[in-house]
Amino acid sequence: MRKRNSVKQLNRVTSHRHAMMRNMVTSLFDHERIITTRARAKALRPYTEKLITRARKNLDPATSEHAKLHNKREVLKIVRDRDIAKKLFEDIAARFKERPGGYTRIIHLPERASDSAQMSIIELVERKEQPKRERRSRQATATVPGNAPSKDSGKKSGVPQREKKWFSRFRKDKEEGEGGSEG
Repeated sequence: MRKRNSVKQLNRVTSHRHAMMRNMVTSLFDHERIITTRARAKALRPYTEKLITRARKNLDPATSEHAKLHNKREVLKIVRDRDIAKKLFEDIAARFKERPGGYTRIIHLPERASDSAQMSIIELVERKEQPKRERRSRQATATVPGNAPSKDSGKKSGVPQREKKWFSRFRKDKEEGEGGSEG
């Protein structure tokens, strides 16, 4: 009987579920944003929060060297890529130094077209990516005469930028499909 067992199984055996979570956490720390199903995103959030909290503990000067080593080893059990673990301890933990928790956010997306699965974006709250307004202003200055042209100025887009749906920017195959149908 499965009474009072609150583990989200995600229709996988334990070893596969743990491997999937390790890979997703590693990708999240690498890219700082991933697109996945809503159930996986909800299951991934506690893994991520606990790893960031462990990395934050190493920033505290009162933490002993033994505790710091223990924290690193515990993180490396899950994040097996040393470069990404280094990024977690040096870069990501420093960004969240003052935040007491809530390091990730889940943004709901429309359902996936193929199987109607509920999709979501899980991302770190304090990402390094520039806000959209700054990117647009930088692109506008690049199109002013005398400045270097932008890299996509020669491409012909079949659909004007403002007429695209807001979620199509997360679907790479959506943009390719629109360009291939014309002509």
